[in-house]
Amino acid sequence: MKIRDPDLSNDPLQKEHAEVGLPQLEAGTFQGEKHPFLFLFCWIAGFCMLLVLVFLVSKFIQSNGTNSFSTLLDIFVTPEFWKALVIGFLAQVIDGALGMAYGISATSFLLSTGSSPAVASASVHIAAVFTTGLSGISHVNLGNVSKDLFIRLLIPGIIGALFGVLLVTQIDMNIFKPIMCAYLLMMGLIIVKKAFKKKSQQLSSNTSNIGKLAFFGGFVDSAGGGGWGPIVTTNLIGKGQDPRSTIGSVNFAEFFLTLSTAGFFTIFVTASPWISVAGLVVGGLFAAPFAALLCRKIPPKILMIIVGLVVCVVSMFTLVQVL
Repeated sequence: MKIRDPDLSNDPLQKEHAEVGLPQLEAGTFQGEKHPFLFLFCWIAGFCMLLVLVFLVSKFIQSNGTNSFSTLLDIFVTPEFWKALVIGFLAQVIDGALGMAYGISATSFLLSTGSSPAVASASVHIAAVFTTGLSGISHVNLGNVSKDLFIRLLIPGIIGALFGVLLVTQIDMNIFKPIMCAYLLMMGLIIVKKAFKKKSQQLSSNTSNIGKLAFFGGFVDSAGGGGWGPIVTTNLIGKGQDPRSTIGSVNFAEFFLTLSTAGFFTIFVTASPWISVAGLVVGGLFAAPFAALLCRKIPPKILMIIVGLVVCVVSMFTLVQVL
């Protein structure tokens, strides 16, 4: 997810975001809860990102030996890398403009290029470790994270992610790929539906099922390659939770969910997703400034409709190919 600092002004575009249940746009820094417990997790997150970076570099060198540098150069000219770069760019633009749907968008496009469900989901989650980590730490520093909500999301989300990884890596690809495409098609339709959903239709505040929601969000996120944001964030905001603390807390919990999922995938996935990972990361870096501009220029309702329709079309195209 893109790092966010919500603007609570009366900007007309803010009202459009509120009508469709999207995060608020960015503004100046505000101060919220800055609990020492959360900063402890920030140090843990930073240390984990460093370990992941060292692990990825060492694994790459171990696989390629003295040819590591030449292999790295070769990666930048492979069609797979450039496909992943374009996918990473588009997915980050979507996520930067809407505050969600990076995993869904990236996984849909990767599946359409021929990736297996396990490799597609693994690539998306490994690439997202660094972006979600930096984003989550920034949210804590800005005071966006609620300690109580973060704790209630963390463990159930990770447990759900483990079950999702076990499902996607142990089931035959020919069986699960149509299921994943059908799930992504459903999520695309949900995004379109949310674009037309009036604020008055949203439910009143209810925090009794946060653990179950986090478990389900973590499960479908790892099994389907995305869905944590659209499922958890939109449900909590739709039920009356404060958008500011909800976005920050869900985003910070997403890092540990993504980290766990990426770790599980490195254990269970035998195919190497490193080319896709490199493309997604590089494409995402270039997309960030463009996404922020797009977020200001195009109404969020239009963006949601476009994203939902694109995900639906890509999923249906892949589903037809598989069947």
